[in-house]
Amino acid sequence: MRRILIAFILSATLAACGGEQEAQQPPPPELGVVSVQPSDEPLRRDLVGRLAAYRSADVRARVPGVIQRRVYQEGSDVEKGQVLFEIDPAPLRAAAGEAQAALAQARANQANARAFATRARSLAPERFISQSDLDNALAAERSANAAVQAAQSAVESANINLGYATVRAPISGRAGKQQVTEGALVGQGTATLLTTVDQIDPLYVNFSMGAGELDEVRGMQLDREDPVAVQVLLPGGSVYEHAGELDFSGDVVDPETGAVSLRATLPNPDRRLLPGTYVTLVATLGVQHGVFTVPQAAVQRDATGPYVMVVGADGIVVRKDITTARAEAGSWIVSKGLAAGDRVVVSGLQRAQAGQPATATPWQPSAAPGARGAAPATPAGDDTAADAAAQG
Repeated sequence: MRRILIAFILSATLAACGGEQEAQQPPPPELGVVSVQPSDEPLRRDLVGRLAAYRSADVRARVPGVIQRRVYQEGSDVEKGQVLFEIDPAPLRAAAGEAQAALAQARANQANARAFATRARSLAPERFISQSDLDNALAAERSANAAVQAAQSAVESANINLGYATVRAPISGRAGKQQVTEGALVGQGTATLLTTVDQIDPLYVNFSMGAGELDEVRGMQLDREDPVAVQVLLPGGSVYEHAGELDFSGDVVDPETGAVSLRATLPNPDRRLLPGTYVTLVATLGVQHGVFTVPQAAVQRDATGPYVMVVGADGIVVRKDITTARAEAGSWIVSKGLAAGDRVVVSGLQRAQAGQPATATPWQPSAAPGARGAAPATPAGDDTAADAAAQG
């Protein structure tokens, strides 16, 4: 009887302990989640380029002479046809006068030859002159006509050279520093460089993209804009107010860099940007369909790659491996691995265990310093750091 009583007491004690342990079992952890839906996102690439003048024209002396004066202001904007330099025109004016005199002499000879030929034509039918004399008169007339044409061409050439004594801007743009000073002898044998005029509205933006990256972009299922839009970022991170357009894509890979040359045209109406400047630019290469935007704090990495924790409809946490396309504005653009309506864990990641139950609560970005736009990418396999970034 005593043994039965002891066994009963032990059974009651164990039952009480089991109930106490069952009562002390913690509830499922609360996890902050975001419900993701597929969307269309523009595919952007951050690149580095260099500005270049849209057109650049060398202003050279086209006739020999001495520079008399510089007319333009160095570094100022000039219009096409505006006078930049003046070369001493005296020798060229004398050459033009000599050509005019030669033309007058040729015309006088032409008049004499024409009169002689006319007389010979009238006498020939009556055989008052020989056939040989007639032929000579007609030949002299033709030679005189040719001499007049040559003299006229010489006059035109002399006048053209005289016009070159006034050096004008070949294009509209910004005139550079003068390369010669007043009194310098120019145009002796070679066309001496006087200055350069650069058209800086619009500007070219020259940049490049790796051949592999460009091939990857071309292989994506994108709705491509035509032409491709390009935005330039100014020092300090502000966006230049005028968007550019891609107008050239090379088809040859540079063997030294493995990159393909690209070029965009950028409006510059206020002449704020200058050629030769390196700039950061954002090229919108098209639109990706059916991608997901996930806060960076939700993405973890391990030896197998990036993944997220998802609270299923049954309240059980599951791991999903994903493919990230790129980081953008504090988020990851995910192209594979997620489905519409997935509840991705953002905060409380250190308490999320695959296969265990959890309570999903909406994640509040405003309450988390590591929210969109502020959270850095999570280091590989560091769940604690990810949660700390989300929770603050």
